[in-house]
Amino acid sequence: MSSKTKSITGWVMSSLLGLFMIVGSGGGKFSDFPGKAEMMDKLQIPTSLLPTVGVIEITVVVLFLIPRTSFLGAILTSAYLGGALWTHLRVGDTWFFPIIIGVWMWVALGLRQPAIFKLALGQSTDPKSTAN
Repeated sequence: MSSKTKSITGWVMSSLLGLFMIVGSGGGKFSDFPGKAEMMDKLQIPTSLLPTVGVIEITVVVLFLIPRTSFLGAILTSAYLGGALWTHLRVGDTWFFPIIIGVWMWVALGLRQPAIFKLALGQSTDPKSTAN
């Protein structure tokens, strides 16, 4: 796959992730829908915290989508997803979805910025280095 194709694929994956997390997940924390109160009771999250959680989620994903802050955004989104994972594990709910989202996000970022894959594989990102 050419570097341009990898970059485009990474941006498509990032856009889909951003759309899901900003509109679907983050936006859902600001809207009312049937079963929301019951779902939050099951997860033991007070509904009064949802706007704050929504702002955090949207902020870290926007940071991920901005090229200059994408690495920081990916780290912060990983932390957010870790909290989501713990929340679901704690109440015995399905727990693997935050992991899938996190892997999707890091693969998307690695396709956008190949240095991510090199760092993950322990390879040098210095073009002058011959230690590889």
